[in-house]
Amino acid sequence: MVEVWQFLVKGGIIMIPLALCSILALAVVIEKAFSLRRKKVIVPEIVNVLDNIKGPDDVGLAMSICEKHEGPFANVIRTGLEYRNQPKDEIKEALTDQGRQEVRNLERGLVILETVAGIAPLLGLLGTVIGILKVFNVISKLGVGQAAALSGGISEALITTIVGLSIGIPAVVVYNFFTDKAEDLVLEIEKHSSTLLKKVTSFQFSDRDRVAVDAVSS
Repeated sequence: MVEVWQFLVKGGIIMIPLALCSILALAVVIEKAFSLRRKKVIVPEIVNVLDNIKGPDDVGLAMSICEKHEGPFANVIRTGLEYRNQPKDEIKEALTDQGRQEVRNLERGLVILETVAGIAPLLGLLGTVIGILKVFNVISKLGVGQAAALSGGISEALITTIVGLSIGIPAVVVYNFFTDKAEDLVLEIEKHSSTLLKKVTSFQFSDRDRVAVDAVSS
């Protein structure tokens, strides 16, 4: 552990922003690993109650189930149920607006990963340039024969490059993984919201038919 610390300290001042990048990236990874779990987003209880909605009388149960849960899926479905008596276009617009907000929530923090993936290698390159500059300063003062004096700048140049790439490469991989996972969850939410839209609009037609029959019979 002491050797690792000494290795990192040799990287110079650029190691401070690189350390901050690694901490931020790790925090986002932990949060996304928890918040993007499929069962946490696509709540099985809500899916089950949606599948079992057969008529307007089942809407109350669906609403109560959605109110018991927090999250993008529950919020979108609850919006669709609340607008169930509105025209189809208004229901669709409400679902779309709510969906946009929930997509933003699902993807929250991913921009940090993307930023870390971009700037960590650049910070490493900056550290490399600073290290090389120190080497040239030593050469200008002491000449090329002072290997011990040159080693500090060379170490700094190499260490920052290694650390920058070690942070940036995993950040790119994890960013792509979580982005793809979020998109899959968004598509699944859209699928269920489309199913809900078809059901609530069919209820409206059923109610109109029933009113028309009552009017004729009276």
